Amino acid sequence: MHSFKPYPNDKEVGKAAEALVTVHPCLRELGSDTGWYGWKVSLKFKMGNFRSKLARSGCAEVSVNVGKRSKNNPDSDHPHSSIKRARLSEVNFLPNFPKGENQDTLKDVRLQIVQELEKAERNQVLIAKLMQTSFALRRQDIVKEDLPVKDILTSWPALRMESQVFAEFHRITNVNLRNQFYSELDRCTPRLIALLRQKALHTGKMALALRKLLETYDRQEENDVNTRRTLFLRALPIYLREDASEFFKTYNHEEEPDIADTPVALFTTGENYFSSDSFFLVVEGEVVVRDLPRLPDAFIVSFGLIYAFNLQYPKKLIHMFTFVQKVLMLLDDGKPLKPCVLNLKNELLKN
Repeated sequence: MHSFKPYPNDKEVGKAAEALVTVHPCLRELGSDTGWYGWKVSLKFKMGNFRSKLARSGCAEVSVNVGKRSKNNPDSDHPHSSIKRARLSEVNFLPNFPKGENQDTLKDVRLQIVQELEKAERNQVLIAKLMQTSFALRRQDIVKEDLPVKDILTSWPALRMESQVFAEFHRITNVNLRNQFYSELDRCTPRLIALLRQKALHTGKMALALRKLLETYDRQEENDVNTRRTLFLRALPIYLREDASEFFKTYNHEEEPDIADTPVALFTTGENYFSSDSFFLVVEGEVVVRDLPRLPDAFIVSFGLIYAFNLQYPKKLIHMFTFVQKVLMLLDDGKPLKPCVLNLKNELLKN
C-alpha cells in the first residue's frame, strides 16, 4: 500500500481491505456487515506504524511530518494539522537524495545551475541534467522548508524556463504536461463548443457571457487550433460558474500592471485573448515567465508551476483546475468529482 500512497484515505484503505478478503475468503469476518471492516482498521494502524519506522530510517516523504505534538513535544503542532503529503496525484512528492549524494553535494550542483544560467550561451542539456540530479534537494526546499516563490526562484532560477517547468512536472507526476494536455483538450474541444452554443441560447448571466465570448470567437479571421484552445480555456470557468477575473487579467501596456498580492494570474494587454501574442505569468506577486505567445501556452505553464511550487489551486477556480487535473491530465486523486465537473465530463463523453 505504501508503495502506491504513503497517506491513503479511508476509502482507499477500505478498498485494500476488501481486496484482501476477496483474494483470501478465509479472512472474511462473519460478524461484520462488509466482511472486512476490522481489516480496514488493522491496516490503518499497520500503515501508521510502518510510516513511523520509515520516518526513523530517514524516508523523506514521511519524516517531513515528524515532530508533531506528543508527550515529549507538548507545544508542537497537532499531529493531524498541516500534514505535508501529495494532494494532486503527485508520484514523486518528496524523494530521498540520490545514492551517493547528500545535501552538500547537491548544493554544489545548484550553484552550477545558477552559474550556467548567468552565461550568455547556456548549455540547455547540462542544465536539464543538473536539474534532474538536484530534484530531491529542490523538493526539500519547496515542500519541507516551505520557501516563498521569490526565494525558490532565487535559489532555482531555471524554474523560470518554460522547458524546465515541463520537465519538473514530469519529474513530479511522470506525465508529459504538454502532450497530455493538448491531446485531451483537442479531443474535447468540438463537443464543448457545441455545448457552449446550446447554453448560449438560454437566458441568464452565464448564457450572456457565453454569447459575448462566442461572438468574439466567430469574428476571428483565423479559426485555427490555438483559437479553439483559447475559447475552451476562457469558456471553461464560465460553464462551471466560476469567476476567472482574478486569474485572466489585462493591463494597459503604457502602464505597469499591479501584481502585488497576486497569488497566480496570467497577464496580457488588450481584452481580446484570441489575438494577444504576449502573456506573462505572475505567482505570489513575482513575474515568473515572460513572453508566452498564446493563452493555452501560458495556462499550461501556470498549471505546471502549481505542481513545481507545491501551491494550491486559485480559490475561485477550484472546479476549473480540478477539471484540467482529472479530466484532461487524467491525474485522479481518488476523490469524487463535484457535480458540476462530473456533469461536464459526462457531457463531453457523449457522442
